[in-house]
Amino acid sequence: MLDLEELEKKDKLKTKVLKYIMYKKRTEQEVRKKFSDIEDYDLLEEVIDDLKENGYINDDSYIERAIAEFINLKNLSLKELKYKLMSKGLDKDLIDDYFYNNTDKLEEYEINSAKNIINKKSNNMEEQDIIQFLLKKGYKMDSVKEAISMLK
Repeated sequence: MLDLEELEKKDKLKTKVLKYIMYKKRTEQEVRKKFSDIEDYDLLEEVIDDLKENGYINDDSYIERAIAEFINLKNLSLKELKYKLMSKGLDKDLIDDYFYNNTDKLEEYEINSAKNIINKKSNNMEEQDIIQFLLKKGYKMDSVKEAISMLK
């Protein structure tokens, strides 16, 4: 049975973690990293498990929201999208599953993204230079070719 002091400690930590993830959605790894200085590791695990159980920490929905945000705000290659997600400490298998299950949507996004970049850069860059630029950013050659053919 938890005594009152332990219960208060858990409640205090849970409040801290909740404030952290409510300010901005976070991955489980980000939460672990932020609170890695907590002496009572088991208590942190308990709090993280509680928050996962109640849906406050959910890496699957984090991936969906992050990708939706990137799609709306940025022109990125699929490789860049993956890299950004992995830098948040998300499990590679979760990311790969999402990409596999949303292949068509993501490939269409990459082509449109390449098209946007080509449009922006076509005034002051040669087509070959633009292609090299896109390939360096991780765009697939097929996506680049498709984007170019759509603009002609």
